[in-house]
Amino acid sequence: MPPGFSTATPPTRAPRDRTHRLYLSVIAAVVLGIAVGLLFPHVAVQLKWLGTGFVALIKMLIAPIIFCTIVLGVGSIRQAAKVGRVGGLALGYFLVMSTVALAIGLVVGNLLHPGGGLHITQALRGQGTALATTAGESGGTTDFVLGLIPTTLPSALTSGSVLQALLVALLVGFALQAMGRSGEPILRGVGHLQKLVFRVLAMVMWVAPIGAFGAIAAVVGASGFNALKGLAVLMVGFYASCVIFVVVVLGLLLRVVAGVNVLSLLRYLGREFLLIFSTSSSETALPRLIAKMEHAGVSKPVAGIVVPTGYSFNLDGTAIYLTMASLFIAQAVGHPMSIGAQLGLLAFMIIASKGAAGVSGAGLATLAGGLSTHRPDLLDGVGLIVGIDRFMSEARAVTNFAGNAVATILIATWTRELDKVQLAAALSGRVPFDEATMLDAQEFEGPDGADVSVPVEARERVLSARG
Repeated sequence: MPPGFSTATPPTRAPRDRTHRLYLSVIAAVVLGIAVGLLFPHVAVQLKWLGTGFVALIKMLIAPIIFCTIVLGVGSIRQAAKVGRVGGLALGYFLVMSTVALAIGLVVGNLLHPGGGLHITQALRGQGTALATTAGESGGTTDFVLGLIPTTLPSALTSGSVLQALLVALLVGFALQAMGRSGEPILRGVGHLQKLVFRVLAMVMWVAPIGAFGAIAAVVGASGFNALKGLAVLMVGFYASCVIFVVVVLGLLLRVVAGVNVLSLLRYLGREFLLIFSTSSSETALPRLIAKMEHAGVSKPVAGIVVPTGYSFNLDGTAIYLTMASLFIAQAVGHPMSIGAQLGLLAFMIIASKGAAGVSGAGLATLAGGLSTHRPDLLDGVGLIVGIDRFMSEARAVTNFAGNAVATILIATWTRELDKVQLAAALSGRVPFDEATMLDAQEFEGPDGADVSVPVEARERVLSARG
């Protein structure tokens, strides 16, 4: 053997986490997009398709991810009652918190009077009418319920409807649950499909800087800073309302129920917030929220049920937006609402906000549809919101995401489906989330015998943290 050579096996190096480069690239792309929008506005507006294309890439994966996650979560548990218990508790919680969010929007709107002294133009009236037409195509309650039923079983994964995918996934999950052992090969196949979809998602995420650059450049190029001057009060008030709701309301609830500091949870989800803020869409982070909640000790059934359901029924940021925007429009057109009319609007928007995820144009179209039904005399003022809706949609998306993250921890705590030791290790950074693989995890039993999912390389650190 030549001198200097050794037969000893060299130590294996852990793969380097290169994902930090991606998020630094996103920040740089946002800054560059703002600069291009200010310096070359006509060129910047033409770049909007870059952001639209990136969000479309993410959205094409949402239905398969929801389907796989819920089928695995429901199909792997033996008691169907657990799903009903978790789902019922989640829906009740979503209803209460949406009402609280709507009430906060009304209170702040009445204190600030954001629309006082403003006047709408004929051009903006036309935009409001067009949006009402779009929102009206969503139909009423009957059409909404019938829209939950897909044309065929596979079409639920191709129609783009989150609720259809949710319904089919629950049916398939219960069917596999009833099949017992004979359904285990299908469950394993769905698990492999889930890993495939997450691998595709990991590849798509590398074009996030391009999408963020195009989206930010287009918004700044079209609006500029002058468009924000007359609406600064509404913007500041809306952002302040979202902060109050997340930090004070949700923070207090999370501390009392689960003993968790909300700032620690928000820091744990920091990369997701950056992604959401750059794309103004919380859907881009839905798969990562499911994976991170499981990594933080939430059981697969709870994460698989609460997170997707919350994306359709727990839109706290959208609820705040609906009431504040309605008050703003009422004041701007010279028809301020009485307290009784505001309470009626709140009751109506409780229902309207639940359909926001299924309406094209999300919050803006839902606002137009709600006003066309409840206060048609205010419909013309919707055009006032168009210029800044993108800036407000960022706060909406971030608040919606934070609300669903908190809801998942709370529901898991109430149903005793949360490994608090693993949660503390994840939030403190002792057991970091595996950015490279996301779903390459190994199952082992938690302190109560419940299966939890932790990245393979982190398993020893979790066991060590448990002492």
